[in-house]
Amino acid sequence: MKTAAALFDVDGTLLDTTYLHALSWWEALRQYDRTVPAARVHRAIGMGGDQLLDHLLGEHRDHADDEAITAAHDALYASHWPALTPLPGAADLLRACAARGWRIVLASSASARELAVLRRALDADDVIEAATSADDVAATKPAPDLVHAALELAGAEPADAVFVGDTVWDVAAAGRAGVPCVAVESGGFSAQELLGCGAAEVHRDTAELLADLDAGLLARLPA
Repeated sequence: MKTAAALFDVDGTLLDTTYLHALSWWEALRQYDRTVPAARVHRAIGMGGDQLLDHLLGEHRDHADDEAITAAHDALYASHWPALTPLPGAADLLRACAARGWRIVLASSASARELAVLRRALDADDVIEAATSADDVAATKPAPDLVHAALELAGAEPADAVFVGDTVWDVAAAGRAGVPCVAVESGGFSAQELLGCGAAEVHRDTAELLADLDAGLLARLPA
C-alpha cells in the first residue's frame, strides 16, 4: 500500500516563533557589527543558518564570524524557549490529518535539542511519527534536502505527500522536491507571495487550515 505523508514545517507554521528568530538573528548580527535591517532579517527566516547568512551578508565575504553569529542567535533564541506557543489549532490540525490516514512527519532543520523543545511546546507527539533535524540535511531550505529527508522518514513518494509551510522558502523547497505545498500566512508572507512562488493553496494560519480541511489537499489521501 502507498504511504500518504503530511510533512509539516515547524517554526512559523505550527509554533509562533518567526519573529523570535528574526529578533535573535538581528541582535546576533548586531553583536558582530553586521547591521542588517530587521525587515530583511525577517524575510530570510525559514532558511537555515547556512543559507541565511549568505543571503543577508553575501557569499563572498569574510566567514570568520559565522559560527559565533550562529551561536549568538542560538543563545538568544533559547532565552525565549519558556514562552514558545503553538499557533491556533496546530496540534488539532495534526490530529485531524492523522485521523484521515496521513502519516505525520515534522520537517525541521532545528538542532536535536531545539527540536525536543519545540515538540514539547506543540504537545502532539501522539500523532507525530517522525521528525527531521539539522543532522539530516547537508543544505537547508530553499534546497529540497529537508523535504527529501522527511519523505524518506515517512516512506512516501513525492506524489503521495503534501508539505505544509509558512514561507516562500518552504514553497520553493517543496517544489524542488516535487511535493505540493499548502501554505499559511503565519510567518509573515502574504497569500499573493506564497501563491506566486507555487503554493497550491494558502490559509491564514493552522486554525483556518483546520476549518477548511475538507476543501483542500489534505482532505483525502492520494488515489
